[in-house]
Amino acid sequence: MGGIAQGGITPIAVWFSMGVAIEAIALAIDDLNGLAHVLSIVCLIVAVMIANFYRDPDRPIPKDEGIIVSPADGHVMFVVRERATGRRPSTDETSVSDPLTGDWHETPCEEPLQFLNEQRWEGVPNGEESDTDAWRVAIFMSPLDVHVNRAPIAGTIIRMEHRTGKGFRRGPFVPAYRKESVWNERIRTVFEDDDGLHIESTQISGRLARTIVPWSGEGDTLRRGQRYGMIRLGSRVDVRVPATLFEPTVIGVNANNPEFPKGEFVQAGTSILFK
Repeated sequence: MGGIAQGGITPIAVWFSMGVAIEAIALAIDDLNGLAHVLSIVCLIVAVMIANFYRDPDRPIPKDEGIIVSPADGHVMFVVRERATGRRPSTDETSVSDPLTGDWHETPCEEPLQFLNEQRWEGVPNGEESDTDAWRVAIFMSPLDVHVNRAPIAGTIIRMEHRTGKGFRRGPFVPAYRKESVWNERIRTVFEDDDGLHIESTQISGRLARTIVPWSGEGDTLRRGQRYGMIRLGSRVDVRVPATLFEPTVIGVNANNPEFPKGEFVQAGTSILFK
């Protein structure tokens, strides 16, 4: 049911109550030469801003077969076809080390489109496409967008993992609109549908958004478009799907389309990213 997202009622109520209390004291006792009225208005404005951030409207979820809906509200940063070039190593494997992103094995997973391990990806040049490629859509969520994230398909969460940069207890926190923010603190979630299709959705923190709040976990079964978490303040969400099965239906900034200079705007649960 739409309204206010989980965790939003308390801060809204606190700031609203502070505003009302200060105004009541100003009217009944002393307004401190008008300062109390100003403080009251500031508290009420903050309450409205928090309510706007935590808003969680209901959305019509498309029922078409063979589609993947957007997990987030925002503008499409880019749409790119990628191939895996490495993966996170197991404890007994040799690896190369990156000062920011950590350790990597230089061979990708045998079945990269299962998305069961975090992998490195690079863009595929024209003419070099293969059956193990993935399409990735990156969605930038500004502080003014709805920040509740929704399941891109109906399925079960078979993998959910939290990652930070190497040597970081938290972070790094590159601005979410930059391409390098893919290595920010993040939660990677893999959904599996009844036919065994795997879809990877990654919630990525931004410079301001430093709290990713999952509402579901491994083993949970979700409907298409069902809420599964949120990111507080500006951030981004990436979605990867098998390139042999789907084609993107949205336009990113990288397309240089004059109709969408900031990328196409999509809504969580409603907009179709792939068919």
